[in-house]
Amino acid sequence: MKKSLFVSLVALFASFNVICDSLMGFPELSSGVWQGWIFIAAPITGIVLGPYAGFLSTLIGVMIGHSIYFRDVYEFLFTFGAPIGAMVSGFLFRGRWKIVLTYYTALLGIYFITPIAWQLPVLGMWDVYLAYSVLLVITMIIFRKGGPWSPTSKGLPYVLALSALIGLEADILFRIIVLIPGQTYRLFYDLDVEKLTPMWLGAAVITPIKVALSILVTVTVGPALIRTIRKIRVLKEDDTSSC
Repeated sequence: MKKSLFVSLVALFASFNVICDSLMGFPELSSGVWQGWIFIAAPITGIVLGPYAGFLSTLIGVMIGHSIYFRDVYEFLFTFGAPIGAMVSGFLFRGRWKIVLTYYTALLGIYFITPIAWQLPVLGMWDVYLAYSVLLVITMIIFRKGGPWSPTSKGLPYVLALSALIGLEADILFRIIVLIPGQTYRLFYDLDVEKLTPMWLGAAVITPIKVALSILVTVTVGPALIRTIRKIRVLKEDDTSSC
C-alpha cells in the first residue's frame, strides 16, 4: 500500500462526507437522527478505508460539514456518532465482531439502567433492537462456521448490507446514550418525558427509512468500489475478510 495513495483516499472520502453532511435533508425526512445526508457516506467510508481510517475520514467530514451547515453547537457532540458508526461498519466487514458486540452490549446496558429509559416507548428503539438481534445471529453463525466468510463470494452484497445496518444503528445508539443517560435531553433542550415521547416515536419511523436508503446505496456501489480499490492495491484481499 502506498501511503500517499492511502492518504489521498482518506481525503477523498472526507470530502464526500463533507458534501453529504452539509446538504440539508428533505423536509419530510427532517425528523430522526441525521439532519443531513451523512448516513449515506459513513458506512461505505468505514467499509472501504477500515475502522480507524474510516473513523478519521468521517470525523473530518462531519466537523467541516457541521460548520458549513450549522445546526447548533450541541450537534457537534452528537455527530461523533457518525465516525463511530463508520468504524463499526469497518470492524464488522472485517469480521471483528467481538468489538462490535461488546460496544452494543455495553451501551444498551447503560441505556437500560437509566430510569427515564423505562418511561419511553419500547417502539422508539425497535431498529436498534433489530440490529442487536441481527448481530447476535451473526455471532452464532460465525461460531458454527468456525470462521468468517469471504466478501469475494456471492455473499458480498449481504455482508455489505449487514455492515451498513450495524454501523448505522451503532451511530444511533451512541446518540441515544448521549441524549438519555447523558441527560442532554434535559440539560441541552429542556425536555421532559412528555415532550420527548412524540419526538422519540417520530424518529422510530423516519430513521429506519434513512437506514434503508443508506443500505441500498452501500450494496449498489460497494462491490464495484471495492473491486476498484483492490485494483490500485489500496485494499488487500485479507483486509476485507468479513463476518
